[in-house]
Amino acid sequence: MTRRRALGALASVLDPRVYLHALRLLHFYGYAHVRQVGLLTRGADVSFAPNVSFRNAERIVIGAGSHIGEYSMIWAGNSTGRIVLGEKALLAPRVTITASDYGMAAGTPPMDQPKVERDVHIGAGTWLGAGVVVVAGVTIGDGAIVAAGAVVTRDVPENAIVGGVPARVIGSRPGAPVADAESHG
Repeated sequence: MTRRRALGALASVLDPRVYLHALRLLHFYGYAHVRQVGLLTRGADVSFAPNVSFRNAERIVIGAGSHIGEYSMIWAGNSTGRIVLGEKALLAPRVTITASDYGMAAGTPPMDQPKVERDVHIGAGTWLGAGVVVVAGVTIGDGAIVAAGAVVTRDVPENAIVGGVPARVIGSRPGAPVADAESHG
């Protein structure tokens, strides 16, 4: 049995498909992170995990002191949609922000429709929990907190705490009233 395992291990190491797949992974990493990082506009002391995926980074601005967690995806639009993170924005792992949506007209597959690009603004001092999704056209106000797993489909007021799918106001930061919470909830 150990001889069979050893032969199986040797066969997997010698399989050229393993090395071809490794090259594909390196290419993706280069395309989605290494080349894109040089296109970002970012303030001082910005940090992000080495596996954050950026797209169209020339339309991404990250404010000073911000942090983007592991496996997050920050995807600006192909032509106009921008993403702006304010100072000290904190993104937990696996946050997805996109400034581009596919069309949804019946009779045509979404991937064959033109994209609709709208800017996304994430305010200063915000915190987006693990697994948060922010769609195109959304503004999240300064100091807002978005609970883990929330899907933000509309604007979030300053200092609000939002959660759920779709995200809705569930509270406010202690000592900070939420302006106009009824129209966002």
